[in-house]
Amino acid sequence: MRDKTQPNSAEPGDRLIRVGGIVFVIGAVATLVTVAPLFLGTTPFPVYMFVLSMLMGVGFLLAGAGVLQSVAAGRRRARDARF
Repeated sequence: MRDKTQPNSAEPGDRLIRVGGIVFVIGAVATLVTVAPLFLGTTPFPVYMFVLSMLMGVGFLLAGAGVLQSVAAGRRRARDARF
């Protein structure tokens, strides 16, 4: 089966996982930037930075949805191959 699979073939959910990872990283960087003034003793950032920090959770949910979509497609493929 492995020899029939293309190395760059896109599976269902792959794009959602990639987008979720990118959004998660953006949210993680925003979280680090938002928390930095607490340790450095400078003035805190405006509220929109705290909203950007929420992107970390959104990215996690997007990647999780992509994983679930990929699992569902794999189960469908296995069920079809069995019959």
